[in-house]
Amino acid sequence: MKIMCYKSGHSGHVTYLDSGKLKFSIEAEKDNWPRYEVMTPSLNLRCMEYIDQVPDVVAVSGWIKGFHSISSPIESGYYGEGVDNIIDREQNFLGHTVKVFSSSHERSHLMGAYGMSPFPQGKPCYALVWEGTFGAFYRIDENVKIEKIGEVLSYPGGKYAFIYGLADPGFPVNSGQFRLQDAGKLMALCSYGEPGPADKEDQALIDRILDQEKILLTLDKGDLIDSKYFNIGVESEEFKQFARKFSDNLFSRFHDFAKEHLTEKLPLLISGGCGLNCDWNTDWVKTGLFEDVFVAPCTNDSGSAIGTAIDAQFYYTKNAKIDWDVYAGEVFIHDEADLSGFDVEPLNEERVAKHLYDGNVLAWVQGKYEIGPRALGNRSIIAAPFSKEMHFRLNKIKQREGFRPIAPICLEEDMDLWFDHHGPSPYMLFFQKVKVNSLKAITHVDGSARLQSVTEKSNLPMYRLLKEFKKQTDFGVLCNTSLNFNGFGFINRMSDLVKYSLENDLDGFVVEDKCFLRKK
Repeated sequence: MKIMCYKSGHSGHVTYLDSGKLKFSIEAEKDNWPRYEVMTPSLNLRCMEYIDQVPDVVAVSGWIKGFHSISSPIESGYYGEGVDNIIDREQNFLGHTVKVFSSSHERSHLMGAYGMSPFPQGKPCYALVWEGTFGAFYRIDENVKIEKIGEVLSYPGGKYAFIYGLADPGFPVNSGQFRLQDAGKLMALCSYGEPGPADKEDQALIDRILDQEKILLTLDKGDLIDSKYFNIGVESEEFKQFARKFSDNLFSRFHDFAKEHLTEKLPLLISGGCGLNCDWNTDWVKTGLFEDVFVAPCTNDSGSAIGTAIDAQFYYTKNAKIDWDVYAGEVFIHDEADLSGFDVEPLNEERVAKHLYDGNVLAWVQGKYEIGPRALGNRSIIAAPFSKEMHFRLNKIKQREGFRPIAPICLEEDMDLWFDHHGPSPYMLFFQKVKVNSLKAITHVDGSARLQSVTEKSNLPMYRLLKEFKKQTDFGVLCNTSLNFNGFGFINRMSDLVKYSLENDLDGFVVEDKCFLRKK
C-alpha cells in the first residue's frame, strides 16, 4: 500500500510510505526555508518528483484552522487519542479514486512513536505526549488500542517557553503569542542554574504558571509586570536560577504521576516537542520506571505526517510498524554556483581531518538530509572539539547566543572513553556527562554534552572521517552543529552553501566526494 500524508500548520511536511517503508519525509523548512514553515506549493512540487504513481491513500494529519488548538478543525482536528473521529472516505485525486484518511494530531504523535519504535507490534507500551498543548500519559496495548491514563499538565511546552518570553525584553506584551524557538534556548539556559528547591516567592510564580489552563489565552506577559523576572534579561544570573527551578518543577509533576500510575515496567515512548529536551529524556531513563525509553528523531511536529501515515497503514492493513531511516529527506541539489573562490579536490579524509585539527571549520554534506530538527552528520558544520574559542566561533558563525551549547558527534565504540552515558545516542536526544577536560568546545557549562553516536552502519562517510580524526588526534570526536542560515532550515543546494560559506567565514565545505577549500 502506498500512502502519502500531509501535515499542515507549522512544521509542515509530506511523508510517503510504500509497502511499510518510509520513502521520504520532506519538511517545508528544509532547503533554506524559514524555520517551522507551513505547507507550500513548492513543497508539494518537491515531493511529487519522488512519486511515480498515484498513491492508494492520501492522508491528512489532523490540525486546526488558526493559531490555537481550540480553533476549527482541519479534517480530524487536534484532539482525540481514540478512533472515534478517524475519517475514511473516497475522493478523486489526479483522475483516480483514492482513499482519504485522517486522524487527530494527538494520534499522530502516539502512532508515530509506536510505529517508529524498535519494539515489536503486540508489545504493550506506555506513551508520553508532551508538547505545546498536550501533557498526558497513555497505554498502548497488544492490539494497538490507545487508552489515556491521565493528563498531567496542559500546555507544558507553552508554559516552558512562556518564561523565556517573560524575561526577554525583546518579547512583546501581546496576549496569545509565543515563539517556537524559545523552548530550545531555555533548555540551554537551565543548565546554568543549580538544582534545589525554589524559595517561597519563586515557587508561587512557578505554580501559578504551571496551573494555568490554556496559558496562551489566559495569561499574558503583561499580567506579570510586577514579577522580578519581567524583562530581567534571559542571561541574568537570577533568571538562569529560576529557569532551572521551573524546569525541575515541570518534570517533577510528570515524574510523580508516572511513579504512581505507570507501574508495569513497560517501555516508554516519548513524543511531542518536549521530547527534544535531552535533559528530560535522560532523566526518564534514570528513573528506572521503564523497561526502555524511545524517542524518535522527529518527535516534534516534524514527525506528525509520519505518525498519521502509520495510523492509516494500521487502519487498512493492521500493520502499525514501518521500516525507516533517519536520512529520509531530499538529495543535495547541485545548482549553478560561483565556485571561483574555492580550490576543489577529491575528498580525502586524511586531509580533511588535518584541516579540522588545524582549526578550520567546514560544512559537511552527504546523501539525503535528516528528518527532524537535528543535524546528524549529513547537513552539518564540523570542527575540532578542543578549545573554548571554537565554541565561541561556531556560535558566531551560527549567529546565535553565546550560551548555546555545541554538540559533539562521536564514534559509538569510543563513547565510554569520553562520556558517562546510558547507551547509544544516534539521534542526539540524550545528554551525557563529559569525563575529560580536553573537549572544551562541546562541554556545556554543567559538564554535559548532547552527543550523536555514529557507527559504520549508521553513517559510513562520517564514521570514516571520525576514524581518521582519531588517528591524528586520539579523539574520535568532532563538533557538530546544523548547516543552516539563522532562522532557516537546512541548506540543501550548492548556491546557498557557497553563499553561507562566504558570508559566515567558513573555511570550506565537503559535498559528497569533493572538498572545496577557500582560496587564501
